[in-house]
Amino acid sequence: MSFIPASVTCAQLSFGWPDGTPVFDGLQWTAAPGRTGLIGLNGAGKSTLLKLLAGELTPAAGTVKVSGEVGYLPQDAALATSLRVDRALGIDAVRAALHAIEAGDTREEHFAAVGDGWDVEERARATLDSLGLERIGLDRTVGELSGGESVLLRLAALLMRRPDVLLLDEPTNNLDLRARRRLHDAVASWRGLLIVVSHDRELLEYVDQIADLRGGEVHGYGGNLSDYEEALAVEQEAAERTMRAAEADVKRQKRELVEAQVKLARRVRYGQKMYEIKREPRAVMKLRKRSAEVSAGKHRQLHADRLADARERLDEAVLAVRDDDEIRVDLPHTAVPAGRTVLTLNGVRLRYGTRAMWEVRGPERIALLGDNGAGKSTLLRTLAGEIPPAAGEALVHVPVRYLPQRLNVLDEAATVAENVAALAPSATDNAIRARLARFLFRGARADQPAGSLSGGERFRATLAALMLAEPAPQLLLLDEPTNNLDMSSVRQLTSALASYEGALMVASHDLSFLRSLEITRWVRIEDGVLKEVDPALV
Repeated sequence: MSFIPASVTCAQLSFGWPDGTPVFDGLQWTAAPGRTGLIGLNGAGKSTLLKLLAGELTPAAGTVKVSGEVGYLPQDAALATSLRVDRALGIDAVRAALHAIEAGDTREEHFAAVGDGWDVEERARATLDSLGLERIGLDRTVGELSGGESVLLRLAALLMRRPDVLLLDEPTNNLDLRARRRLHDAVASWRGLLIVVSHDRELLEYVDQIADLRGGEVHGYGGNLSDYEEALAVEQEAAERTMRAAEADVKRQKRELVEAQVKLARRVRYGQKMYEIKREPRAVMKLRKRSAEVSAGKHRQLHADRLADARERLDEAVLAVRDDDEIRVDLPHTAVPAGRTVLTLNGVRLRYGTRAMWEVRGPERIALLGDNGAGKSTLLRTLAGEIPPAAGEALVHVPVRYLPQRLNVLDEAATVAENVAALAPSATDNAIRARLARFLFRGARADQPAGSLSGGERFRATLAALMLAEPAPQLLLLDEPTNNLDMSSVRQLTSALASYEGALMVASHDLSFLRSLEITRWVRIEDGVLKEVDPALV
């Protein structure tokens, strides 16, 4: 880490994609010292902004200034499976020189390669240990690691470099609970300038400030996510009061404009009447008529200007009120009686070794936990009927629907409405559109091809297709549903599931999300066996 005070500044930053889609237009932002959580809706440009800060993208106009060395952990960047751990950490050359010196080779080139790195192996092991990778040897290959371990290894490589500015893009995606907590600890202990894009609520409790990217602008809030949400609630309450006052002002100005026009029309009729009966000299009456017309015109313009100003204030007030709509659904046909058996596992051994004797009754809400690779997705796919168990039988006694991690349920070429119709063939077009409106696909939005949807829209469309299917699902299986969802979409999912009356099984490492679902049973796949878990110990 250098002695230059770390700083990040965007000045009049503009950027657009080659197809002409604008992302930023004159963005002004200076990152505050410490740890910043960069949040915003899907598609707001968070990952694009990090790539601009990291120098991976070039602005169309304006400047990006980052002082000091930058460390950048992108989303979903994979390491070559043949890469050795020491090479991934960037210490392979120093290690080779150290080992050569220890073996008696005292050539100057080895000492030059080592430099000040005599303790590099100790530092590497300490860094790996801090991230829960103590079992990983420096001579192992990336191919021997799990996906979560690979992510932590890339973070370890950045920490070894000790950059002045650390940029992390959705670092907890696809990490299991244990790995998430290690990453949370790493962020909490970071003392340089850090910017993390994340929807992980627990992670965002460790930051010093929140930067909310919305509408091409960054709005800063001091404190962590909880502080931000409190400040935002106060801000939105004030914005709604301002909007209501502006609406009332527009109505008043409209009313006063109409009343003024009526009064002026009466004056014009009175002047015309006086002119016709010729009670005064013609020259005097003409002068009065012109004066009245000028006065009437000014009066009308005054009220019209006041109405225009009131409308402008209303437009500004409406923009200040956020429109993060919630999904609202009523699904009475999904209800499951309390005593009804929903699924039964009889001596089941899954394809990757999990064994289970298990039963679910009634509208239970089950959190399915386990390390990456433990077999959670395999269990869900077995219950959904996609793959058979290796032994025993998995019996599902009610209609079931499965939401996979990859969201590959929709027909890309078909519209949102057509996708729902395919799973609900007896529903009328009007009924489908009425139901889709509750999933925020109103009017022409229901006619968008699935292949053109953003990440958040695709999720809502997939959820709508599954929950509106016929027969109505009385068991819903969700596999890591919050991965890659912004916090607004997670709230929408939570509100949709709040009205779901069937049985629910959710595989997730997102504890904040799971706790919001009012889970009734917590189970973990451990050593190939399903085990009940005390929620207080999760």
